[in-house]
Amino acid sequence: MSEFYQVVVQLPAHGGVSGPLSYRSELPLSPGALVLVPLGARLTLGVVWGRDTDAAMTDTSERIRPVSHQVQDFEPLGDAWRQLLQFAAGYYQRSVGEMVIGALPAALRHRDAAQLDRALRLPRPKPPRSRRTSRGVPAEPAPPDPVLAAPAGSTELPVLSDEQATVLSAIHAQPGPFLLFGSTGSGKTEVYLRCIQRLMEQDRTSQALIMVPEINLTPQLEGRIRARFEPLLGPEAVVCLHSGLTPPQRLKSWLAAHRGARIVLGTRMAVFASLPALRLIVVDEEHDPSYKQQEGARHSARDLAIYRGRLQGAKVLLASATPSLESWYHSRPAVEGGRYLRLAMPGRIGAAAPPRVLLVDMKRHPKGAVLAQPLLAAIGERIARGEQCLVLLNRRGYAPVLQCTECGWKSECPHCSAYRVFHKIDRSLRCHHCSLTSAVPRHCPTCGNPDIHAVGRGTERLEEQIAEQLQGLRRPDGGPVRIMRIDADSTRLRGALESSLASVHEGEVDLVVGTQMVAKGHDFRRVTLVAAVNPDNALFSSDFRAPERLFALLLQAAGRAGRDAAQQGGSEMWVQTFHPRHPLFLALRANDYPAFAAQQLKEREQAGLPPFSHQALLRAEARSQESAQAFLARAGALAVALPDAGQISVYPPIPLSVQRVAGVERAHMLLESQSRAALQRFLTQWQPLLHQARQDPASRGLIRWAVDVDPLAI
Repeated sequence: MSEFYQVVVQLPAHGGVSGPLSYRSELPLSPGALVLVPLGARLTLGVVWGRDTDAAMTDTSERIRPVSHQVQDFEPLGDAWRQLLQFAAGYYQRSVGEMVIGALPAALRHRDAAQLDRALRLPRPKPPRSRRTSRGVPAEPAPPDPVLAAPAGSTELPVLSDEQATVLSAIHAQPGPFLLFGSTGSGKTEVYLRCIQRLMEQDRTSQALIMVPEINLTPQLEGRIRARFEPLLGPEAVVCLHSGLTPPQRLKSWLAAHRGARIVLGTRMAVFASLPALRLIVVDEEHDPSYKQQEGARHSARDLAIYRGRLQGAKVLLASATPSLESWYHSRPAVEGGRYLRLAMPGRIGAAAPPRVLLVDMKRHPKGAVLAQPLLAAIGERIARGEQCLVLLNRRGYAPVLQCTECGWKSECPHCSAYRVFHKIDRSLRCHHCSLTSAVPRHCPTCGNPDIHAVGRGTERLEEQIAEQLQGLRRPDGGPVRIMRIDADSTRLRGALESSLASVHEGEVDLVVGTQMVAKGHDFRRVTLVAAVNPDNALFSSDFRAPERLFALLLQAAGRAGRDAAQQGGSEMWVQTFHPRHPLFLALRANDYPAFAAQQLKEREQAGLPPFSHQALLRAEARSQESAQAFLARAGALAVALPDAGQISVYPPIPLSVQRVAGVERAHMLLESQSRAALQRFLTQWQPLLHQARQDPASRGLIRWAVDVDPLAI
């Protein structure tokens, strides 16, 4: 007799159907099982969501199609995993199928039954060693008991500081969630490792998830985790999950996590890993905007980590030297409504002092100066002593734009509302939005003038200009200064980033010119001076989050300096600015994140901005700006009659700051409410009306639309 089941599959975007579909099976199916089911004329991957008790009662039950194949050698996905994906789909206004199938490794999709079974088959155990080959050889020792004691011959664990010990005691004694507010160099990583160690000692099947915001931060942390735990738990106990893996590698790591790998290190995608025995989640650099997915299902991995911890009874530790203002607000005292327990580690390991911040008023220096003379002299002194320096400019390429001196032509991208950036290293113009690349013209395309010059400065040009300014400087061994640029262009090839970072760590580089990718998370022991040469743009941005991001970037960059307490002369962070009296820079100079956070939260409260309100964006992409805005205007008009409309502010549609990308026009409309629950109800009620608005003749040129809940960029 057939049983009926709800199966989640990937449905076409905006098809109007968002929930599981009904299928029948002659064999019993467990919730969480992987199956192949017919969808239209093809077979597709699905996840059994549960029994469909209503399907058998319908008049059309005999037309319900059967499940084609159930994967046998696979433990079903757990209840908590399915609840997490169900919640994420509802909160972020996506279909369950999009969230669920998107959370599974891509290597499982588009396979037939035999291929799927093969991909998920348990590895065969290695055959025992032949006795004939082992005569006169001692018996192999039994596999180690996975109780964590220091392995024979290993060095002892680092001695904890008083602050680390206090924080660990609080984490062990209370359920959390926790916000670890630890300055750069305070030893947060050792706290993570000790939390993992205690967990492994208490429960021999437990799992821990450590999340980092970017791939380039995984190698260093992975090395420390493996060095600490592989001798104790074995080489298969630690796995990585990030987008830099090939599909087969990602599938292997995902399956290892599903089958009990003890420690999983990953980027935001790892929040959806199947971890049946998850008991600890660490979100490192929790403030980083990379935790928010910006395409497709725009979820926040940090926020979902909090929810997942609640689902699975896992402790959650958010950590940062510059917490997001939302997390800082939620960690206020419980009597004021705080939801996280704030733990502080303001000191640095080894009594290393934080870098001294010096503000350089560029109004007092020649116009167009690359490095002010005092900064140049300070860099020279550091390099002459054998120390390293880091110069930060968060703009890659040689120059943001090329311009004709005669007619004013600029290197605009024909497909985007942006300029193509000049890259001198290969004499190209590249659009950083649509990737259009062309050779630099020999003369102005408009008037023929050969005098085309670069306007502005990127990391390529900065590297060249600093090399000119330091030309006569020598290292202690008499050699010339060695300068290295580290940005998305110089590290494009596989292994290039690891090689570049290794050169810095080994002391083979005297000065690093880089973007934000070198400003956070790296433990550069020889760096004693960091300089930010052009940070002012974010001070007057229309994005209310820009000051928060700038402060975090600068404080994180400052944290790369002076991490070795044995260094003489202290460390410094130089900031070249035209606004040295700005409150942001004054708070940076005082190394006072709490003061900066208090000032920012006060401004946001007065303006009714998050975290004192809740926001969502309706984004639209169309062949014309008129079509995009017409769809948004129609959607807004339809929303007026919704039950919760009175609690929602719906703002008029506007173009994005970069309104055209790859020939597609983009616009959005902001929604805001004092009540998160009211906003969620409104968005759910709005979904069918959005499908209706899409059919409006005025929206004929619409390409796609999407709802972005809790947006980070407005």
